[in-house]
Amino acid sequence: MNLFDLSGRVAVITGGNGGLGLGMARGLVKAGANVAIWARNEAKNNAAFEELSEIGGGRVLTQLCDVARESDIEEAMRVTLDVFGRVDIAFANAGISGAGTRIPDITAEGWDATFAVNTRGPALVYKHVSRHMIERAENGDAGGKLIVTSSGQSIMGVNKSSDYAASKAAVNGLTRGAAFELARYGITANALLFGYYETDITAKANPRFAEWMSQRIPLRRPGDHGGLEGLAVFFASPHSDYITGQCLPVDGGLSIS
Repeated sequence: MNLFDLSGRVAVITGGNGGLGLGMARGLVKAGANVAIWARNEAKNNAAFEELSEIGGGRVLTQLCDVARESDIEEAMRVTLDVFGRVDIAFANAGISGAGTRIPDITAEGWDATFAVNTRGPALVYKHVSRHMIERAENGDAGGKLIVTSSGQSIMGVNKSSDYAASKAAVNGLTRGAAFELARYGITANALLFGYYETDITAKANPRFAEWMSQRIPLRRPGDHGGLEGLAVFFASPHSDYITGQCLPVDGGLSIS
């Protein structure tokens, strides 16, 4: 028996066409889940569709979606339900790196742009996904998984990253609120506080940042993208049903260094 068989389950991953999201999508498809990727870059969506479809296992759908626009989320949810009939798991993973400004240089526009994607986006994804999950629960089909990509920066300090850190601290609060409010429907909510992984976002950072991180991480290496597969499958599976409201660092020990 496969303890982590997700056949028949449907997972949404925002920003699932690259980086952490694509790593998680690989694991979910291998475990048999049908996966809907909601992301805003059509070329990357097409590449992710081709790669994931070749894996076998679950089916794959990609839908253009900018989580900063609620109308995009509504449309992506409609298309996903039309194709797959249900949503059991939502990974609110889409995010941006922030404005990269010092505190004295903060602008309202930069701050709002970061929060629109990193904080309001997950909240609105949860709004539309949870409505569907609650409706299912009221018809005798309770349960659902909400998982947000947070960051170790939500509990640590990093230069020129106040907007990003604050946006991720906010989704930690969203996680606890959602877990408490939605438990009656069998819906769990958790946050994964990722540390340093090599992604398109970190590639844009100063190379000295990678050097500094490698010295500070107790395991002395970036995160393993292959390990994201099992992590995603565990949090999508019934084996994590008794875990809710948690903000779990996934960082090679960075948060204790």
